[in-house]
Amino acid sequence: MQPFDPSATPGVPLYKEVKRRILATLSVGEWKPGGLIPSEKELCKLFAVSIGTLRKAIDELVIENILVRHQGRGTFVVSHNRNHHFFHFFNITRHDGQKSYPTVELVRFSKVKADALACEKLGVAAGSKVFVLINRLSLDGNKPVIDVITLPEHLFPGLTEQQLRQRTNTLYNFYQENYQLNVIRTEEHIRATLAGGELAEWLAVTAGTPLLQIGRSAYSYDNQPVEWRITYVNTEQYEYAAKPAQ
Repeated sequence: MQPFDPSATPGVPLYKEVKRRILATLSVGEWKPGGLIPSEKELCKLFAVSIGTLRKAIDELVIENILVRHQGRGTFVVSHNRNHHFFHFFNITRHDGQKSYPTVELVRFSKVKADALACEKLGVAAGSKVFVLINRLSLDGNKPVIDVITLPEHLFPGLTEQQLRQRTNTLYNFYQENYQLNVIRTEEHIRATLAGGELAEWLAVTAGTPLLQIGRSAYSYDNQPVEWRITYVNTEQYEYAAKPAQ
């Protein structure tokens, strides 16, 4: 880690600069997912700041689910395990509010040239290669969700269908463990659409059935786009349940 110079960014609150430096350290993998970061005493010395300034920076990173505090053990880098993904990124519930872990089936895997929308969402040049994976999610014995996920080839070199079929955890954990890409935030946009073609077949609905369409951009450190995902939901029994702002 480079020496810390608080005067290098005039006008920026000191805790924000400390937060930025912590994120920079995470982005280069100096502190690993699931690992313990240095103690508050060590970090205060490293950044030459007060305990109050440091804690303010860490508090924001905890709120953003980038770090997690464990009482009596210290502060850790969040790891994308099954529970973390379920509570922070999976927003589909039954109409009665019941939320279940999905079972994921890989329907299709391919490598293609990015279309205009994928180029825009992933920040890649026209003609760039991307991986497209289509997953069908089962909930409570039903199959109400299709995910169409696009990944930039340059961030996932050598990705294979076999790797995806053999993974034992969430996709975000897979990104983290195999490609050192940590999804720290997402942006979602929701609209209505109609089922047609293969989509209707995969969801076992008739063509023209109303669906919920959720577009999600997933970002790692420094606002790096990692994934563009379009989720289609059969709303006959299920809905999108947004979380309250923190």
